[in-house]
Amino acid sequence: MNKFELLSPARDMESLRAAVLYGADAVYLGSDGFGLRANSGFSNNELTEAVAYAHEHGVKIYLACNVVANNSDIEAFAEYIQGLPPVNAVIVSDLGMLSVVKAHAPDLDIHISTQAGVMNYETANFLHKQGAKRIILARELSLSEIKEIRRNTPPDLELEAFVHGAMCVAFSGRCLLSAYLTERDANRGECSQPCRWEYSLTETTRPDEQFPIYENQHGTYILNSKDLCMLEHIPDLAEAGITSFKIEGRAKTAYYTAVVTNAYRAAIEAYKSGEPLPDWVKREAHCVSHRRYSTGFYYGAAEQYYENSGYIRDCDFVATVDSIHDCELEITVRNYFTIDDYIEMVIPGSTPERLVISEMRNSNGEAVTVANHAMEKLRVSAVGDAEVQNELPHPGVPPINTMLRRVNK
Repeated sequence: MNKFELLSPARDMESLRAAVLYGADAVYLGSDGFGLRANSGFSNNELTEAVAYAHEHGVKIYLACNVVANNSDIEAFAEYIQGLPPVNAVIVSDLGMLSVVKAHAPDLDIHISTQAGVMNYETANFLHKQGAKRIILARELSLSEIKEIRRNTPPDLELEAFVHGAMCVAFSGRCLLSAYLTERDANRGECSQPCRWEYSLTETTRPDEQFPIYENQHGTYILNSKDLCMLEHIPDLAEAGITSFKIEGRAKTAYYTAVVTNAYRAAIEAYKSGEPLPDWVKREAHCVSHRRYSTGFYYGAAEQYYENSGYIRDCDFVATVDSIHDCELEITVRNYFTIDDYIEMVIPGSTPERLVISEMRNSNGEAVTVANHAMEKLRVSAVGDAEVQNELPHPGVPPINTMLRRVNK
């Protein structure tokens, strides 16, 4: 039980700090060249900073290098892998890239990406013999299939699985639809997400007439998958033999990382202590932008979401907290809110705290009732249902990633 790892995503340093502050054991992120999120890569300098920051707080860093590699990637990757800061592991999907890591960075741990589509213990064992320390399992596996893989693989081969986030209609993310329709290759980190678009059928002799795939005047989103949420199923995941619980979302915001990490941290700790899942944890999954949730393939076939491709959002991230002194907060505004809105502080390791704002003042000391300028600094006087503490759980972590949100009742 004590070996469970909570693995969170980071698209930038703000997301990384949020992951650390809200309870991640490890963070996965991408570089500028070899990860599957083209606009969510860390530069070399940022990667060095990220590794130093995470290690200072006892958190591991896994670097995603999981593109489907072309010939032109091999020499560049060999040079790149030798100049890395001390990341804890690299994630690869390609056997050639695995070979490059073994040849040029033999002491670096290797994790096999979900893009490799590992569905059976024989493949897992083969990859382990080739030097893989961890398999990130295909998302199409059921819990019973994962149990069988665990029974038939060495105990030192780690098994990681996605527990939360967006799902893909393509097998283990290997999709050609984006490249075909928009010339943006999903297997090179440039997916334009055409699976989220609305589709209709047309008949060749009547090109101007569109027919819905089923009886709905708006067409269909037949390729659009529901999001994954396993918050209430941590015991089943643990008993299947999964030891690293992975949150999807390297392209998402620091607020998303903070809230989802906080919820899964609480769910894992509740399971380890034999306690029921707190009600506030169940609610947190609905406090970030999401599509309708499902349990993916864990209990059978995954559900699609045919209504539309839009997000559901019960809360809006409105500010970061820079400092707290008694009942006064210094904040940086991120999105619009008013003094009368229902505001909550998202507290690491604890239920969110309702804040009742009595006064807001800008940098000139003027009283304001509306926060509508992004990155503006405000001083906010507020009281909560419980005492707001000055100290944060991780010494040395700046409180900038403590979040305020507006609850949309």
